[in-house]
Amino acid sequence: MRKISVGDVMTRNFVSAGQSASLHECAKKMARERVDSILLTDREHLLGILTARDILWAITKKSGLDLKKIRGIDISARKLAVIKPSADISQALEKMRASNFRRLPVLAHGKIIGVVTLKDILAVEPDLYAEMRAVMGDIKEEGRKLEQAETDWPLEGLCENCGAFSDLLSIDGNLLCPDCRDEMY
Repeated sequence: MRKISVGDVMTRNFVSAGQSASLHECAKKMARERVDSILLTDREHLLGILTARDILWAITKKSGLDLKKIRGIDISARKLAVIKPSADISQALEKMRASNFRRLPVLAHGKIIGVVTLKDILAVEPDLYAEMRAVMGDIKEEGRKLEQAETDWPLEGLCENCGAFSDLLSIDGNLLCPDCRDEMY
């Protein structure tokens, strides 16, 4: 494998928001920029990463959530794995595997200068596809474990029939509130 540094392949035009940005503002920015994560910063200092999955979790787990009143930083991941721009892409892959992340913020002298993702690495080194599949497999396995652990919790959200927020039951592939379920049977 060629020695390619993270700084050579990272995305320099990353999407970010300030620490006071609401979930609504973050979600709008993510949709407008067509990304599934946003870096939360205080000027050039990284404070956290907010993903689409974090937002969906908050919406489904917190009843009566007003996206305009909750700050993105309040639900974002703050324990982060980061990497230096001088690191080799194989080191980035190893760090992604160890931390179960698909992206790593790139910091130089404590300041955020970019983000490196699995896609960035694959674009310059397609021979790493097999190694990336292993990383993705590890990440997906951890996701399955988390989902399995969450199945013990009652599922909450919007009923697919009436739209009411309630505990949900899976009936014939639809998520229904108890009232709509009772109407069906």
